Amino acid sequence: MSDGHADRASFTAMEHGTAEDWQIISSHFFPFAGQVGKRVLDHLRLLDGDYGGFPVDRLEHSLQTATRAHRDGRDEEYVVMALLHDIGDTLGSFNHPDVAAAILKPFVSDENLFIVGQHGAFQGYYYFHHLGMDRNVRDKFNGHPHYSACAEFCEKYDQSAFDPNYDSAPLEFFEPMVMRVMARPRQSMYVK
Repeated sequence: MSDGHADRASFTAMEHGTAEDWQIISSHFFPFAGQVGKRVLDHLRLLDGDYGGFPVDRLEHSLQTATRAHRDGRDEEYVVMALLHDIGDTLGSFNHPDVAAAILKPFVSDENLFIVGQHGAFQGYYYFHHLGMDRNVRDKFNGHPHYSACAEFCEKYDQSAFDPNYDSAPLEFFEPMVMRVMARPRQSMYVK
């Protein structure tokens, strides 16, 4: 290689890649992928101080949601889903549930993926009517096997997590959970 970096592939177009090139790339992939939890936590910290008019900032809302789920005895994957449900607020203001679902898809069950991906429609039950919107938009999911689970998530943990006086666990409490959940992809085209 002309730049002296023997730990880089030599192709300029993938169609010219060799098995050796892909061994080099693979040797970099797993250490990088193993830190996805850390990068997700760093992104979650961007919600700190972002109130958007709410009584608590978006990070505190996320911490409250996860703390409520944890104190209610939910499993670790569910708690992590609760913590990250609004992580898309910064990059996907018009589709934040989709962003969170894309991040969590390799790591969570179908039920938890449905909850995080559809919580926006279900959460709307509590406020859409104040904005001239249909508060029952969630009804389009009537009959879905995870409808009740998503409705319960919004009722018990999400819509009630705006209390400035709630004693939330700090982000550090959840960090090991995030790292464990995100170290075990359930499904990915990049993992055998």
